[in-house]
Amino acid sequence: MKNQTDKIENVDGFARQIVIKGAREHNLKNIDLVLPRGKFIVFTGISGSGKSTLAFDTIFAEGQRRYLESLSSYARQFLGQMDKPDVDYIEGLSPTISIDQKSTSHNPRSTVGTVTEIHDYLRLLFAKIGRPHCPVCGREITQLSVDEIVDRIFDLPNSLGGKNKKIKISQIEILSPIVRSRKGEYLALLDDMFRRGFSRAIVDGKRIQLENHQDLKLEKNKKHNIDVVVDRLDLNEDNISRIFEGVEKALRLSEGLVKIFCWEKSSQKEEKNCGEQIYNQKLSCPLHDIEFPELEPRLFSFNSPFGACESCEGLGAKKEIDPARLIPDKNKTIAEGGIMPWSYKRNNYQGTLLSAVCAHFRIPDNKRIRDLKKEQLDILLFGAEEEELIRIKYHFRSGNHVYQIHWKGVINWLEERYRSTSSEAVRADIEKYMSQKPCSTCQGSRYKKEALLVTVGEKNIFEVSTLSIRNCQDFFAKLKLSQREEMIAGRILKEIITRLEFLNNVGLDYLTLHRAAYSLSGGESQRIRLASQIGSQLVGVLYILDEPSIGLHARDNTKLIETLRHLQKIGNTLIVIEHDEETMRSADWLVDIGPGAGKHGGEVISQGTPEQVIADPKSLTGQYLRGEKTIEIPRLRRTVNRKKNIIVKNASENNLKNITVEFPLKVFTCVTGVSGSGKSTLVEDTLYKALAHKLHRALDVPGKHQEILGIENINKVIMIDQSPIGRTPRSNPATYTGLFTHIRELFAQAKDARLRGYGPGRFSFNVNGGRCDNCQGEGFLKIEMQFMPDVYLPCDVCQGQRYNRETLQVRYKNKTIADVLAMTVSEAREFFANFPKIHDPLAVLEDVGLGYIELGQSATTLSGGEAQRIKLASELSRRATGDTFYILDEPTTGLHFEDIQKLLVVLNRLVDAGNTVVVIEHNLDVIKTADWLIDLGPEGGEGGGRVIVTGCPEEVAKYEKESHTAKYLKQVLRRK
Repeated sequence: MKNQTDKIENVDGFARQIVIKGAREHNLKNIDLVLPRGKFIVFTGISGSGKSTLAFDTIFAEGQRRYLESLSSYARQFLGQMDKPDVDYIEGLSPTISIDQKSTSHNPRSTVGTVTEIHDYLRLLFAKIGRPHCPVCGREITQLSVDEIVDRIFDLPNSLGGKNKKIKISQIEILSPIVRSRKGEYLALLDDMFRRGFSRAIVDGKRIQLENHQDLKLEKNKKHNIDVVVDRLDLNEDNISRIFEGVEKALRLSEGLVKIFCWEKSSQKEEKNCGEQIYNQKLSCPLHDIEFPELEPRLFSFNSPFGACESCEGLGAKKEIDPARLIPDKNKTIAEGGIMPWSYKRNNYQGTLLSAVCAHFRIPDNKRIRDLKKEQLDILLFGAEEEELIRIKYHFRSGNHVYQIHWKGVINWLEERYRSTSSEAVRADIEKYMSQKPCSTCQGSRYKKEALLVTVGEKNIFEVSTLSIRNCQDFFAKLKLSQREEMIAGRILKEIITRLEFLNNVGLDYLTLHRAAYSLSGGESQRIRLASQIGSQLVGVLYILDEPSIGLHARDNTKLIETLRHLQKIGNTLIVIEHDEETMRSADWLVDIGPGAGKHGGEVISQGTPEQVIADPKSLTGQYLRGEKTIEIPRLRRTVNRKKNIIVKNASENNLKNITVEFPLKVFTCVTGVSGSGKSTLVEDTLYKALAHKLHRALDVPGKHQEILGIENINKVIMIDQSPIGRTPRSNPATYTGLFTHIRELFAQAKDARLRGYGPGRFSFNVNGGRCDNCQGEGFLKIEMQFMPDVYLPCDVCQGQRYNRETLQVRYKNKTIADVLAMTVSEAREFFANFPKIHDPLAVLEDVGLGYIELGQSATTLSGGEAQRIKLASELSRRATGDTFYILDEPTTGLHFEDIQKLLVVLNRLVDAGNTVVVIEHNLDVIKTADWLIDLGPEGGEGGGRVIVTGCPEEVAKYEKESHTAKYLKQVLRRK
């Protein structure tokens, strides 16, 4: 290896290799590594082995640091600067771009369209070639020049005649509609027209001579229409200048409108009116007094006050008090506390108020809320239609007082309190009874009504944004434009179609451009950023990606690999952290890091082409890839009792097609299907929320469904997702699992602690007493720098140990409390072997593959997969009660084959204890070991939401024509 790193190979002055020398960041063991440039490189290894440390904390960090160092000190104060990673040197490094899972936007204004910049092109497209429509009559509104109006007047014989008929127009009358459906007498206006030389007018359909306008009596409170006759002349080429002049004069009088009456000579030489036409020089309807704003890109942006709905300010939703949360159990009476936020006790204000309201409106307080009349419930929630004074007698300390109030209803009372209070605690309490609901003004579209009246291809911008990526691409591909429109918008359209194609190629064809960015999974967000990078067409860049296959069905893996290959072939280097077998086999270069996790990892075990790593006996990954090690298919699957199950009836939330699904109990069930098929909507949004609402009185409103049967067969539901175990650096595995309480109690029983009178609280770094006062128990100090990034230094008083000197003098088995927090789970398990309350939870953490993490490791440094497994271990540590319904969302995220093996042992242990485990999963190694499969699809988005097949894996595999999952599952089962 030494000879390799001594010299970088150069071809035509460009380095062909990336040379890393002496990488020691975190758990890396002073490793040297040579990577080929311009290739597709995959880093793999068990969880915690050091893959992310090498890729992100070393290679990416150094690339970013060098780029920022090249900028001026003035620019660096705005951009910040990264610390130098612990590495001797890295040579041959290109500018680096990181595409990780933690970059998902949490801004409610961000959508798929804005993140990919497709929305910016859409705004431009609608501003340039959009066709506005009148909100009253729906007719298309056009902005015409005088020349265009004159051209259309000469075309009237054809346009008024129809398809195969031409009218013989002898004369036209040019009128100026100076008054349109407005109240008033208008004598002064008519007098002014007469003085300016006009002799005739049409008032409310009657022709008058303006010299007699004094005789005209118009009712002041009635609406009138007045058209001034500007000219009457023959329609022929000789009069073109006169027509042009007449049109100009009419437009000036009416501020942009001209009306044309057409006259046709009959056989008796009598003239008859054969039609009329109104032309508008401005962007407003010629028939209705409605003007349109100028079409510009900001009108089509929900992030601009010019285009955003004024009610919801472009968010598309508003937080409103939800009656379903106020009254979660309609079987209760008012007296039993059925209206959640208000206690009905007679000795408090709300109880007294409710009692008075019930008495005044004769609403029975001992009747179930579900049995109350709608009018009675409306009075309680929204108040009476006619405000009536209600007499209330309330007992104060000074005595009884009687006063009167207007009853506005519980909901109005809470909303007013929410708006007026300055207390965050009060607002947080009221928010428990609020739900995000589509804005009633814009119906969730986010736009002003003017923006929605503009169409391209008969669809407005919201309708285009709600199409799936696949359908949106088809829509623009088939869009027919006129020659003029093609010249204006051809390039815009090309950019939109190209970007949609990139999204389609990375397996996101089921998403819509309107989809909120915060609702995307880590894998979806990462693939969107990947599609954006492909669109930028950069060359010579080093891209670093963190498991882009997360959340991707096996069917779409090929598309993803092709996309990554495209990025590499145009001249970039890709480093991808990945555990997916197909991706590893497709790589140009494979690096296996291990052999263990945490302190036992940080070494390069094997590197080379996939074939070389597979053949290497030292590589654990190679052993799985060549089939020496494998995740076994169970010989006997658990028997499914079809009579004992949970049934979700007629689920129709999002894209679910009114489906009824059975979840068998006391078995291991996998819900499968392509991305966007409706798995999370069914399991998380509908099933979990409904069970949590019934069993634990949770306030979250479940997705639309008719009912759920079989709830009596379980006593608890637990959702184990990948959300962080804590939001602050103070949260750690020891505090989350409850271990730290027992550890502190143990230290409090030590001899030195008893002599000093220390209790368990002395050993907490979250309260005053035992913690270091200098750093407030953080262990480090933040130094703010003006021209450099903030520097975090170990506390100079406690040296990063978090506690003061007196607390650290207390030892247990010659270890301080700080030493214990610095232990890994595996080390702590051995250390506390004689204390079951501490040892057993640690053993479970080790069983789920987390033996390498430290007890005091900050929660903010844990990945989503690690956080999920800590939650799982925490649940396993509790006393088993059986009849618990566990739900997990892609628990294999970030897991190597070896880690998946351990995870499956843990999940099966839960099922063997009499519980039910339901897992949303794409990993075929998990799917093949399940007892029961529920496959949704067949496609994502609108093409999904149906149950394709259910049964054991062998049964499902028979339906390869109907199910994408079955096709790949069949191949895996053949290896048995």
